[in-house]
Amino acid sequence: MIKRTSRGELFAEFLGSMFLVMAAVSSMIFFTYVLESNKSIAILANALSVAFVLCALIEMFGSVSGAHFNPVVTLVMLLDKKINAGKAALFLLVQTAGGITGTALTHLMFWDEKGVLFSVSENVRSHAYFGEVIGTFILILAILMLVKGKSTHVPMMVGFLVGGQLMATSSTMFANPQVTIARMLTSSTSGIRPMDALVFIVMQVIGALLAYAVYRFAFSKVQINEEKGG
Repeated sequence: MIKRTSRGELFAEFLGSMFLVMAAVSSMIFFTYVLESNKSIAILANALSVAFVLCALIEMFGSVSGAHFNPVVTLVMLLDKKINAGKAALFLLVQTAGGITGTALTHLMFWDEKGVLFSVSENVRSHAYFGEVIGTFILILAILMLVKGKSTHVPMMVGFLVGGQLMATSSTMFANPQVTIARMLTSSTSGIRPMDALVFIVMQVIGALLAYAVYRFAFSKVQINEEKGG
């Protein structure tokens, strides 16, 4: 039987993953199909939406579950022995379920534009595989360093990083397997075809493992200077 505190952690991961996907998918639908903006404006709006929402979600749920919302973050926390294998497995399940639910709720919000709960994407992103290694690498390394340094600005820093990298990587910064799976199920411009999604997930895992390896090699034993400023 799951303890009460664990239920809270799992529900936090579910809700955080759900709202993160809704921010990623709904902003593209709204700006592309409703406002009929060009693609560059839609991507800028998407970056701001994801950054703002992610910042708020981490602040909301960070003290409950750690605010992973991302299977590769959970994987790295497992490797770093910050969570156990049982909790990690449950986190992966609820993160994925939350992301898929986010796609369904987004399509409900924009029913007049989409008219379905799910639709398999045909968006080709085969040009962007390497971008997922880079995007995931910097995200995971940033999280590890922020946690190590006991930063009090994690929500803002991660939000800024994700929003910035969304506009600065060839893949537009998925860097998250559950988001990738959820975006397989939308025909909007935020979608990704299943074939590319599978490669994206592999690239995300590679990027996360490389970041963890660099962290362990170069930074894990570094003494953090607690003095701020010059």
